[in-house]
Amino acid sequence: MLKRRKILIILAVIVAIPLFMWLTWLCTPKTKMVAAIIDKTVLTNQGQEHISLTWILNHQKFTKTSTKPYQIANDYFGFFPLGNETFRLKGLERFSPDQLKQLSEDADMVYFTDTYGIYKNEWYTQTNNTERSGMIYGGMSTQDIELLKLMKSKGKLIITEFNSIGSPTHLDTRRKFEDLFAMRWTGWTGRFFENLDSAKNKELPRWLIRNYKRDNNNKWPFTKAGIAFVNDKDQVIILQDSTELKSPMPHITSSAYGQENFELPAKIKYAFWFDVIQPDLKTNTQVASFTIDVNTTGHKLLAAHNLPSIFPAVIMHKAKDYRFYYFSGDFCDNPISMGTSYFKGIDLFKWMFYDTSDPMERTSFFWNFYKPMVTKILKEEKKLKKSR
Repeated sequence: MLKRRKILIILAVIVAIPLFMWLTWLCTPKTKMVAAIIDKTVLTNQGQEHISLTWILNHQKFTKTSTKPYQIANDYFGFFPLGNETFRLKGLERFSPDQLKQLSEDADMVYFTDTYGIYKNEWYTQTNNTERSGMIYGGMSTQDIELLKLMKSKGKLIITEFNSIGSPTHLDTRRKFEDLFAMRWTGWTGRFFENLDSAKNKELPRWLIRNYKRDNNNKWPFTKAGIAFVNDKDQVIILQDSTELKSPMPHITSSAYGQENFELPAKIKYAFWFDVIQPDLKTNTQVASFTIDVNTTGHKLLAAHNLPSIFPAVIMHKAKDYRFYYFSGDFCDNPISMGTSYFKGIDLFKWMFYDTSDPMERTSFFWNFYKPMVTKILKEEKKLKKSR
């Protein structure tokens, strides 16, 4: 009888804790924070490319009106998937100059989560999704740039990340963005692959293999983990574990400023897409950096293509005239569940939602890097909004 009573008490506690966390979240006051979210790479209504931002908005009770929360399937500008391979386009391209001006007045912030777009090989099920194909929709547009100019002139919060200005954004549009925010894209992007063996890893992009073989005597000699770099001219270089790399996984190292002001970890693994940029450090501060752990051979290979082994992961504008951040990775795309955003204090149990033995650790990246950083940025914007 006593044992049964203990079990019942334990079960009651297990039920009571999440209930209390949910009720506490439910009673937290809402704060209106109008976010113009631009996502042109939405394959399903799960909104994978902007799910991490929507999670934080919901968890912090930031709402699009005084009462209505953000809905992941509806509250963004870009590509909207419908049923049976049909879709709607609701990007800023349909906006007139007056409408863009009004949006810049209404919005507290703009966040470009992804402009890579949607391609026929991904959208139409009969095609091979590891091959490149014609673009259905994508790339930063003239209207996107105009909104960014307006938001900057009003001193409002601007967050952008990979892939905002890479392919398929036109060169002249990219140059306007770079001039606007004092940074340059080198033309190179990269990604970690757990297995570079083309016979075993069927998710390796076919175009990546083909372009490498084109320039290397039709050979693809890789069988281990490694990092692939590709530039805007389809040139590919591969750094493989033990051959060019001491450790195959890229890491992000946070500066003292990043650790103190954004609660970032000193070092964390990063296993997804990134780009290599060159910021003007007179205008921007480097908050965190990517580190590729190369050996002597790897260092020579990178140097031969004018690529550094350490380059920016997060930059921010220094002055107070406007707030600008660029994340040099696909930071907003993480395999997380919106369900956890409805519980106040969920951070105390974050260890339950990721596996540190997972070599990719993308969920861990959300909880330990992206979430604290973006939460701090949004809370700061909340304070500034009140002061205005």
